[in-house]
Amino acid sequence: MLTTLIRWHNRLQRRLGHAVAWLTLLLALLTTLVVVLRYGFNTGSIALQESLIYIHATAFMLGAAYTWLRDAHVRVDIFYTRASERTRAWINIAGIVLFVLPMMGFILYASWDYVAASWAIHERSTEDSGLPYVWLLKTLIFIMPVLMLLQALSGLGLWWLTLTAPDKAAPLWAEITPEEDLEQEAV
Repeated sequence: MLTTLIRWHNRLQRRLGHAVAWLTLLLALLTTLVVVLRYGFNTGSIALQESLIYIHATAFMLGAAYTWLRDAHVRVDIFYTRASERTRAWINIAGIVLFVLPMMGFILYASWDYVAASWAIHERSTEDSGLPYVWLLKTLIFIMPVLMLLQALSGLGLWWLTLTAPDKAAPLWAEITPEEDLEQEAV
């Protein structure tokens, strides 16, 4: 059952991560458009400029858990790369239990009232021609830790299987390699 949950979660994160990755292309194109409009035609749009903030926040907040799944985040380690697989598993389990779970729980707790207040009034931009969806943007503050908690639980399960049942963990590790992602995209 644990392997099924990990597979389901990894598929969810992978699909979300691939979808969110397209936002970076959109961000680059819209940034170019803002620059061309401003310096080429001496005009601009507050809504267009605010959309850059929305896209950047969405890419970052929804892509963080996928980045962790792929182990593509910044890791400052001195001992980790030289450690055995078993030691790395214990380091990751300890990191998840001692740091990730409490931090994401705190973010959920601390953001609840903030996000709820924004939803209650359907908060909008302070600029007259700005985007009226600040309440949706702030919702990302709540969604990101939920995705990170799911990733933490999946990672906890995977690292636990690595320690206790390496034969069951190996296929799961193979599923999150770049080659598998490319094959999935082709199908």
